Amino acid sequence: MKLITAIIRPDKLNEVLKALFRADVHGLTITKCQGHGGELARVETYRGTRVKMELQDKIRVDVGVSDPFETTAVEAILHAARTGDVGDGKIFVLPVEKVYRIRTGEQDTTAVTPVLAK
Repeated sequence: MKLITAIIRPDKLNEVLKALFRADVHGLTITKCQGHGGELARVETYRGTRVKMELQDKIRVDVGVSDPFETTAVEAILHAARTGDVGDGKIFVLPVEKVYRIRTGEQDTTAVTPVLAK
């Protein structure tokens, strides 16, 4: 099992979500965040004072998947989030030792497999 964490541009979120759903990758968490990579710092005026804004608004997408879905999920995010410009983001793939579904107590692969709503 893997935890895929993608840091993407906010304007690419809808495209990434559509790509993941088309790839049958469900069950994710979205978090608004800020970060700084290779982008140039922008300068804004706040209450008459010029302020250098070094952190950029980003979106963090966390997806837990079983091993067969790792490549599918990563490729979906790569293609949907890419603009070709600095600041497109990063994807981190981390091993997961254990997963539990709270509602049923299911563990591991069965816990990350989507369940149809009843």
